[in-house]
Amino acid sequence: MLLLHRREINELEREFQSGGTTVVPLRLYLKDGRAKLEIALARGKKSYDKREAIAKRDADRQMQRALRRRS
Repeated sequence: MLLLHRREINELEREFQSGGTTVVPLRLYLKDGRAKLEIALARGKKSYDKREAIAKRDADRQMQRALRRRS
């Protein structure tokens, strides 16, 4: 059960229905005996962003390997 104003629920629903977004939990905490959850809408990475991240990770791995071999 979400405790939101109707306007907030409609806005979340509209964004979620348009596609490409997902609901992400940001923080969970207890307050006055109730569990509260902060949520956000997030978009996934674009394919070119993924390629950049993979290339950077591979370069970092190679650099770490080279540094370990020199020691």
